Amino acid sequence: MKLPVTVTGRALDFSLAAFAAPVVHARVASVLSELAPEEVQTLPVEIEGQLEQFFILVATKLIHCIDEKATEEFQKWTPEDRRPEKVGKYRDVWGMRIDASQVDDAKVFRAWGWPIALIVREEIRDALERMGATGTKFEEV
Repeated sequence: MKLPVTVTGRALDFSLAAFAAPVVHARVASVLSELAPEEVQTLPVEIEGQLEQFFILVATKLIHCIDEKATEEFQKWTPEDRRPEKVGKYRDVWGMRIDASQVDDAKVFRAWGWPIALIVREEIRDALERMGATGTKFEEV
């Protein structure tokens, strides 16, 4: 697979391609594969103009965990939106909070209905921060 570069500048260790697909440098892929081997898959990808190895990161767990009462605000798709495949899923989410009791011991996952967010446990965040991974942004959920 090949991905074009749409934003010029220095390559980041973590970035999002189309449809919120995470693209990670080989060193980030290595850390995630080591710390959460059952929860991530990596697919090699060539990045236009880059000699180093990058991967598309796939989170294999999708968990129904958004805590609607604690979340700041959200909107869901309705039949009136004429997108039947999306009815009941989140159209937008602000200030997302999750119900930790639904997560069990998952370390890397996406939230059902709002797969845009890639959620990681603190130990993953800490490992990425220790290595100085560029392009990451963490918000407590």
